[in-house]
Order: sequence, then C-alpha cells, then structure tokens
Amino acid sequence: MKAVFWAGVGTLFPFLMTITGAALVFLLKNQKEDGPCMGFAAGVMSAAAVFSMLLPAMRQKAGGWLTVTLGFALGAAMIAGVDAFLGRTQRLQGVSASAKRRLMMYAAITLHNIPEGMAVGLAFGLAGVEGGFAGAAVLALGIGVQNLPEGLAVALPFRAGGMSRGRSFALGALSGAVEPVFGMLAALAAGMMQGALPGMMAFCAGAMMQVVFAEMAPQAAKSRAGLFTLMTGYALMMALDLALG
Repeated sequence: MKAVFWAGVGTLFPFLMTITGAALVFLLKNQKEDGPCMGFAAGVMSAAAVFSMLLPAMRQKAGGWLTVTLGFALGAAMIAGVDAFLGRTQRLQGVSASAKRRLMMYAAITLHNIPEGMAVGLAFGLAGVEGGFAGAAVLALGIGVQNLPEGLAVALPFRAGGMSRGRSFALGALSGAVEPVFGMLAALAAGMMQGALPGMMAFCAGAMMQVVFAEMAPQAAKSRAGLFTLMTGYALMMALDLALG
C-alpha cells in the first residue's frame, strides 16, 4: 500500500496542472469554434501523440516497432469506429457535427492521460519502496508542465461551442482526473501494467491522431488563423516535451 500512496502523491501535480490549464478559459475572451481554438487544440494533441506517447513507447524495454505499430493502428481503428457510430447517431438524433467533434477530442485526450498517469504512478510507487524520488519527480514535473496546454486545449473548444466557462473548465479538469486513478492502479499491479504501457501509449497516440486528422485539422484549416494556431500549439507542445522529456 506504500507504493499506492506514493503513486497518488506523485500524480497529484500533473492533475493540478491540468486543472490550471483548464482554468485559463476564465481569462480568455470568447472564441469562434472554427479556426484558432480548434487549431490550437489540434496542434497540442498531435505533438503530444508523437512526443509524449509514440517516442517514449519506442524507448521502453517492452516496446518495439511491432508493438507500437499495432497499438497505433488499433487506437486509430477504435476512433474510426466510434466516429462511424456517432455519425449515425448524429443523423438519427440531430446531434451537431461540432458536438461530435468535441466529444471525440475529449475522449482522445482523456485516453492519453491514462498511460501518463500510469508512468508517473509506477515511478513514484517504485521510488516509495526502493528510493530514488529525484527521477520520479522530474518525470512528474515534465508531464505536469505538458498538461498545462492540454487542459486549455480541452476546455477552449467547449467554451467556443457555447458552453459556460464553468462547465468548460470542469470538463477540462476532469480529463486529467484519470491520472491519479490509473497511477495508483499501476502501482498496485506494477509488473503487469509496466509491460502493457508501451502498447497503451501507442494505442492512445493512434486515437489522438485519428481525431486530429479526421475532425480537427480540416476544421482548423478553414482559416489562416486556424493553421497558425495549429502550428503554434504543435511547436509549444513539442518544445515542452523535448525540454522536459
């Protein structure tokens, strides 16, 4: 139980950073859903998929090109299936295309927070038993700082879609709540979770890229401002990952 306790402590900082990022929605003026806000979210998500998920998955002992490729393909296929299902529901129940897009984006970012929480939870869980908190703290710091723009990337499209600032913030914050939960679960079942982590990371990367390519990037590309913020979001997330990874 000591490992689970330290996993909960270690994942608290990344979760708080997600909350902080989502809270930025209170400071920003209203945005149109098409263009800039969607571009920023797409840029953050695509960079996170590559630099936070795929590359770390390849570097792990249990990783490898086949594991990563299969995981990526399965993640993309899952989102494509969900997209087809939601498209049918959209036609039957009159759900707007923008609402479907926001739901898929939210699901993809929340999924991507699961292996991040597991990585931090495992690191702190092992450190709590064996020592070596410095390395675990650096990992938590890196993921936490990356979570700041991610929290905003979740909240901003909901706000632009007409949702209140309070609800947009709440959804952004909740997307990070999976990190402490799965961090403690990972510490509880360390051996099994550690072996599955590379495949899960690749799966989440595939899910995120499918959403970006199929739903978000085409929406952002409708304006020059959208393309600019897409590249800005990508560059920001890439810089954070490379500097803190």
